[in-house]
Amino acid sequence: MEESPMKFLTPAIVTGALLFASSAMAATGEYDNMCAMGLSLEKKVETDCSVNAEIDGKTYCFGNETAKTLFMKDVEGNLKKAQSFYDDNQ
Repeated sequence: MEESPMKFLTPAIVTGALLFASSAMAATGEYDNMCAMGLSLEKKVETDCSVNAEIDGKTYCFGNETAKTLFMKDVEGNLKKAQSFYDDNQ
């Protein structure tokens, strides 16, 4: 009985699929993946963290590109507001 060539390809296909899936996953960020701009506006907005920015080695998530753009206009001030609201609402 002849062995199927698929038997030997299966591990490579599975490994490739896993690598692709892991690279396509969204980031994990601060504040339990809530939108940092939303928190700075005292709102809890859950995200999948596909829109994010790295600031001082930490990943911050945003609900959309507009929220990220607004947040980046005053990073220091928005981080303070977001952290304060997040800490008060744990």
